[in-house]
Amino acid sequence: MNKDIRSYNNKQLSEDKAICDLLYQEICKHLPAALNKVWHAHPVWFLEENPIVGYSKQKPGIRLMFWSGADFGEEGLSVRGVKFKDASVFYHSVPEINLTDLKRWLQKSVDIQWDYKNIVKRKGQLLRLK
Repeated sequence: MNKDIRSYNNKQLSEDKAICDLLYQEICKHLPAALNKVWHAHPVWFLEENPIVGYSKQKPGIRLMFWSGADFGEEGLSVRGVKFKDASVFYHSVPEINLTDLKRWLQKSVDIQWDYKNIVKRKGQLLRLK
């Protein structure tokens, strides 16, 4: 496990740590080509320097966020932003994580991508990569 992500996960309370550890395992398993690191204080996975999925501890629980998730067409993901294409789900316990849904969402995160890597260069404009 990435040492910075291990440190992040280990700082969480017991149930949240279990959620983070499972998400880490599953994301790495289904996105073996993705680079992972702590970015903006939480674990994020990148394909060709483009962020695609990450998780973070927030008041409502552990938030699993997909940068391009608004276009996945998935009821289990709530669309958060208007300007950006992110969507997420919150978890409070390990049994809430549906591994079949998670696997499908991870595949969609590869197949459906908006170009967040160049968003600053394009002054906030997002372009579809895939």
